[in-house]
Amino acid sequence: MKTMTRNVAIGLGGLMLASTAQADEDTLYLFNWTEYMDPDIIEAFEEKYDVEVVQNYFNSLPEMFSKLNAGGTSQYDIIVPSNYYIPRLIETGLVQELDHDKLENLDNLMGEFQDPEYDPGNQYSAPYQWGTTGIVYNTETFPDAPKSWSLLFDESTNPEHPFALMGDGQVSMGAACAYLGHGYDCTNMEAWKEAAQLLLDTKERDTFSGFVDGTPALQELARGVTHVGLSYNGDYLYFKDEDPETFETIDFMLPEEGAEMWVDAMMIPSEAPNPDLAHKFIDFILDAEVGAQLSNYNYYASPNEAAKPHLDDVLNEPPVQPSEEDMENLRFTPSLQGDELDTFQQLWSEVKSR
Repeated sequence: MKTMTRNVAIGLGGLMLASTAQADEDTLYLFNWTEYMDPDIIEAFEEKYDVEVVQNYFNSLPEMFSKLNAGGTSQYDIIVPSNYYIPRLIETGLVQELDHDKLENLDNLMGEFQDPEYDPGNQYSAPYQWGTTGIVYNTETFPDAPKSWSLLFDESTNPEHPFALMGDGQVSMGAACAYLGHGYDCTNMEAWKEAAQLLLDTKERDTFSGFVDGTPALQELARGVTHVGLSYNGDYLYFKDEDPETFETIDFMLPEEGAEMWVDAMMIPSEAPNPDLAHKFIDFILDAEVGAQLSNYNYYASPNEAAKPHLDDVLNEPPVQPSEEDMENLRFTPSLQGDELDTFQQLWSEVKSR
């Protein structure tokens, strides 16, 4: 789910690159978030199976979804969507069922990832990484910051310092719903309307700096452009590790009213040119040591129980591993379809445009 734009190298012309996939059985076409894969893992997979991996990148789930709808189901072997898009991909027939007989390492998964609500029984997906979305803030500006969405939505809590919201509509609406007491995963129409109004009111404040996602939100905090924003736990930890001096005064928290827990998963498009090779790749990622290597590279939590002994120590504690108290308040972003999705998109469009 998470765009880790450390040194972004978007796969320009990705569809063109993938168009020859059907003619080459020794090539795996991977469609993933930017900077979300350890190059050494790709090299090891290529050597093990004597194949080539061509990576193409997307920056948002709508971008990925639209490319699949435009013919991408026959141009990619593996896609990596987030949990709330998985039911939508299944419902629209853009992905195929997994053959569990070809996935020996599927049993390596932690129990909570073996029968997820977004894909019961992992019929279509295998988890790749998981993480959380929370508030990042300047601790010098807010030395006694409440563990609450009020840092964004209550002007009396933050009357004068610039702040940003997230451009992902469901995350920002979920945050507003949680703050209002409706729960992060609310889908009630009246709750949505109330949340949309709160976001509109929040936008009107002079200190609102705009909708800023993940990595850019952290970069703005580091430069002092904003003092509060929304980002992902792995992104935060990566930047803190890379530049501890700058990020010494920046912290990450999960509001007690509720926040997002997300899972990114591997799926095979419905017309993937090399589904057998795709299964080999999924099973490779689910290997204990490879799964740990992936998390050690990108600072996100592994869904792989067998990977635990191989993980760096920092990945076994907050913010990568939320506390038990925080886990109780985390929710998946709900998957919306049909009329429900249309209504949400209308509300979010109004929030963005006004």
